[in-house]
Amino acid sequence: MDYANESLKAHYKWRGKIEITGRASVDSKEALSLAYTPGVAQPCLEIKKDLSKSFELTRRWNTVAVVTDGTAVLGLGDIGPEASMPVMEGKCALFKAFGDVDAVPLCIRSKDVDEIVRTVQLLAGSFGGVNLEDISAPRCLEIEGKLKACCDIPIFHDDQHGTAIVALAGLINALRLVEKVIEDVQIVICGAGSAGLAIARLLMSKGANQIILTDKTGSLYAGKAGLNAEQEKIAQITNREKRTGSLVEIIKNADVFIGVSGSGVLTREMVQSMSEKAIVFACANPTPEIFPDEAKAGGAAVVSTGRSDFPNQLNNVLVFPGLFRGALDARATDINTEMKLAAAEVIAGLVSDEELDSEYILPVPFDKRIKDRVAEAVGKAAKSTGVSRLR
Repeated sequence: MDYANESLKAHYKWRGKIEITGRASVDSKEALSLAYTPGVAQPCLEIKKDLSKSFELTRRWNTVAVVTDGTAVLGLGDIGPEASMPVMEGKCALFKAFGDVDAVPLCIRSKDVDEIVRTVQLLAGSFGGVNLEDISAPRCLEIEGKLKACCDIPIFHDDQHGTAIVALAGLINALRLVEKVIEDVQIVICGAGSAGLAIARLLMSKGANQIILTDKTGSLYAGKAGLNAEQEKIAQITNREKRTGSLVEIIKNADVFIGVSGSGVLTREMVQSMSEKAIVFACANPTPEIFPDEAKAGGAAVVSTGRSDFPNQLNNVLVFPGLFRGALDARATDINTEMKLAAAEVIAGLVSDEELDSEYILPVPFDKRIKDRVAEAVGKAAKSTGVSRLR
């Protein structure tokens, strides 16, 4: 299928992928009086007395804002807020289909960090959570950090943390398959942007202690010139031996390669230089760092990409619907590390020992168990770590 042409035709037909439907009947005088004036005054007064009632008396409990400035949309780059709407509507459709979460696209006409933060902060009372989407780095890191500091609802940048969670889930099962443990393996993350940094942090929270990040300038290490503030922070806790060199040098004898960078940066020869039973996650889209056949020819035991036309797709749709379902149901004020780890472990656990295979390390997105299992685990983690409003 010519997906580009057929999708354009479909979008002209749909004229938007989401719509608002009513839950309250307004088909009689009595119904109208309950849903609107005069009856509606009473729930308003209840919320005025106790703002937490907004989660019980309105749809806020199930509504997420999908926020972008249109600066890093898919592989298209800075296309602006209006042009990003089809992607944000698509994200909202996925929220509903896979998590039964109502999501609203907010495409902001500003690239100013403080303007975006202030806009979201002022609107936060209308939502149960915020999903930041397709905002360029390193601004996305600053926006997320500032919003977490000033909002009392979960702020989640899916390009960072959704990617990290699904990468960890895949790695848990890949390591099961090759009979290695995360504490012992040498991991190279190619790409030191927001996703690479988030992956490194989450893997370390799971026990990984031998991680080196690389970018176009080579390996990251403490004190290296030219690093931004977030890269310097991660450099302080990774690559403890301060190994220097390009990816060609750093990849030698590594057990795991995780790419969130660009097409073609990993070669068959580089995979051959890795350890036995190497794991290769080549997540660049639409063209991965290496294609699966080349990685396997180089000796990789397990290969994943971000594409749906190859086995083992690392797809964020496995994560964010159930993650937000659990956070919303727990009325969480944050999505913390424990909740992310819980989501990754549950997703990995949906692949049984009998099913686990080099071409099946993750459940498919249409596995109907995912939403409820992830939501339950995330909700429990929220309560046990004190970020749930429910007791």
